[in-house]
Amino acid sequence: MLELRWPIRRPHDRPPTLSLALQGGGAHGAYTWGVLDRLLEAGLRIEGISGTSAGAMNAVALAHGWTTGGAEGARAALAAFWQAVGDSVPFHLELLHSLNPASDGTLPTPMSVMMGFMRLFSPYQLNPFELNPLRDVVRAQFDFERLRRDCPLKLFIAATAVRTGKVRLFHTAELSEAALLASACLPTLHHAVEIDGEQYWDGGFTANPAIYPLLYECRARDVLLVLLNPLQREDAPRSAEDISARSMELGFSTTFLREMRMIAHARRHIAESAGWMPLGRLERKLVGQRFHLIEAQELAEAGSASKLNAASGFLGQLHALGRARAEDWLRTHYPRVGREETVDVAGLFL
Repeated sequence: MLELRWPIRRPHDRPPTLSLALQGGGAHGAYTWGVLDRLLEAGLRIEGISGTSAGAMNAVALAHGWTTGGAEGARAALAAFWQAVGDSVPFHLELLHSLNPASDGTLPTPMSVMMGFMRLFSPYQLNPFELNPLRDVVRAQFDFERLRRDCPLKLFIAATAVRTGKVRLFHTAELSEAALLASACLPTLHHAVEIDGEQYWDGGFTANPAIYPLLYECRARDVLLVLLNPLQREDAPRSAEDISARSMELGFSTTFLREMRMIAHARRHIAESAGWMPLGRLERKLVGQRFHLIEAQELAEAGSASKLNAASGFLGQLHALGRARAEDWLRTHYPRVGREETVDVAGLFL
């Protein structure tokens, strides 16, 4: 394992323990893979992971490898998962992606066709037998029985109950193939996933990702947010495609933004009441929690279609971008982790 190449803390200090909040974003989840790969290489200790959709896939891949081989096992499991995702893309589609890049803001030809069909037909019409390459990848990569029995990490995998609109968090002891696929079930692409008589869609509708379990069920005071949708944009969208992409992005970020805004408001209220109102357990927890942030600023202009591009070459590029971003975060913020917050929660979310 590589060691950090700069003085961080006294030799007898242990690396800080963090909890991770991993946002979803389809194929852009390979960016998070790169982030996690570098953080694991640096020796960070992890207590809990809250993940949604692609973030859930990364969480389970990390946990699967961690259970059998620690940090190095987690890195290997993440690489194996994303390699399998890339290998699941038919060769002719990967070739079309390479010939029709979306760097100019236009949709690649195969994506245009597929997204057009998605707007006109439901997955029950287009895919009546529910063929799902991701299911095959998940089934081949992960041993859920072993995860439920042996995994030392606290996992919180979010899915959305279709009938009620409520978030369902699957904890480590509840993990299954169905639970993970439910977290990544886009209703325009896949049939709803049934678990115990309830139908579930993508967790991004209700938690992307959920923060509260990391506060209430983990002891680690440091939470690292890994976001695939940048929090701020320089300009408002003007084209129909950009408006649609931004609308979808906001729709899948609303619950997370609201949750962080409530935390910021609660902290402000606690600060205003300091001195005359004793702090309870929840108030002490909110004040003592330290948030940190890595966001995929490089993907701000990538376009929504690229989230469906699982070609192995594209996934490799995202991994490299994520590693570079994590390297920068380690250099600029890691020395303060475990001691102070490195992101302005009020400034970002109020």
